[in-house]
Parts: sequence; structure tokens; C-alpha cells
Amino acid sequence: MPQVSVIIPTYNRCEFVREAIASVVAQSFSDFELIVVDDGSDDGTVETVREFAGICYVWQPNRGVSAARNYGVSLSSGELIAFLDSDDLWQPQKLEHQVRFMAEQQDVQICQTEEIWLRNGVRVNQHNKHRKSGGDIFARSLELCLVSPSAVMLRRGLFERMAGFDESLPACEDYDLWLRIAATLPVHLIETPLVIKRGGHADQLSHQFWGMDRFRVAALCKLLESGVLSEEQRQQAESVLRKKCRILAQGAKKRGQAGEQYHAVAQQFCRGV
Repeated sequence: MPQVSVIIPTYNRCEFVREAIASVVAQSFSDFELIVVDDGSDDGTVETVREFAGICYVWQPNRGVSAARNYGVSLSSGELIAFLDSDDLWQPQKLEHQVRFMAEQQDVQICQTEEIWLRNGVRVNQHNKHRKSGGDIFARSLELCLVSPSAVMLRRGLFERMAGFDESLPACEDYDLWLRIAATLPVHLIETPLVIKRGGHADQLSHQFWGMDRFRVAALCKLLESGVLSEEQRQQAESVLRKKCRILAQGAKKRGQAGEQYHAVAQQFCRGV
């Protein structure tokens, strides 16, 4: 069995995915399997993947990135799991650094690396609110996702205990999973930038859906119902949920729509509302 299973979900990104695969093939660490899950592409992705030898390629009807990642993991066998979004790239030592880190600290369940951000091919600096940190990141992760799927490595047992990505969420599925993990475990950070995160293209999920906080609200409600939060964590989560519901209600009002459903959510899940 390979030590690491690498999962690349993709949908109609044949040029991007070619470069993503090449960045995996070029890794200095070689004890891995690579599974590309094609989420219903019709742009020649299959021919692109066949340019590379030794890759497991599977196709499924379009069901979204969560289903694609989960399906890839179900087909894999490595004790360690790493994801790479098809529009991102890895530096050649990415797997080597993380495998060593996980081997040296057997109690570590999940880690991520720093990353370089490119927007339309130009390097950009991250805002402070996106700045990564290691350890207990739960409170900071409530506002927005501070873990990049392309930068993560985690143990299979943890992924299975968490039941993977929530396939009912069309977006913010990563926010949901990492927040559930961060509620009970530290998320360690390797401060070397080993991922190149590319943005600015039209097919990013953040460009396809309005009001991304709708999906974060759903994730927060699920988390509050889970019973895993400490009293302090619950207070923090309730505070952020109230804020996001208020913003969504105001946005709905500006569009001439009723925002009562968001007030109702806050009343249902937040004490003292």
C-alpha cells in the first residue's frame, strides 16, 4: 500500500488539471498513489489525464467537489490523505515535508502548509484575515475558512471519523470539515509555502454562488447541534452565527426579499436571542 493517497477532484479544467498532475508527479517523495476524480467533465479531461502513466482516473456524473473528494478517498488505500484542487499546484517538496512532519509527531492528526497566492497569474499578498496559524484555530476559523484543501495532509482515521466532506453543501464544504476538526483537534502549520494557490478564474465556487455565508450558516448550525463544543466554543460559534444571520437578513432586505428566515435561524440555534 502507498503511504499517501493524493486526491484531485476536477470538473472541466483540462488545462489546469494537467499542471496540477504534473506538480504531483514531480514530487521528491514517491510513495504515493494519485487518484483523479472527474466530476462529469466534457472538455477532454480524460485525454489529458491519460498523458500521465500510473494514475487512477475515475469518472462520475457531476455531483460536486465534496462527492468527488469523498469518492476518491473511498477508492484509496494510503494511511495519509492529501487533496489538491485542480487549479492549484504543489511545490516539489510538499509531500516530503508533510510526511516527515507526521512521522516525527505521531500524535498529529492533521497539518497544512503555507501557500503562495496567485491571482490571474500575478502574485498577491494575503490579507491579515486570511493569515494562517497553527494549533487551536477554532475561534479564528468561525468567520471564514483558514485551511486550504490543497495544503492539508491528514490521517485516514480522522477523515473517516469526521465522515468526510458534507455533500449537501454546494460550497464552503471545506469550511465545514475543517471547523468540525478544529473544534476538537489542533491543526498544525508547516510555515514553508509549499502550495501555489491560483485564483481569479470564473469557475471558482466563490464566483458561482451569491451569499457564501448561507453555507457557513448551515455549517455553524450543524456544529451547534453536534454537542462537541465546549461552553466557550459554543458562545463563540453563536456570536458568529448571529452576526452572519444579521448580515444575510440585511442583504435580503436590500434585494427586496424577506430576511425573516435568517432571524429564525439565529433564534433557533443561539441562546438568549
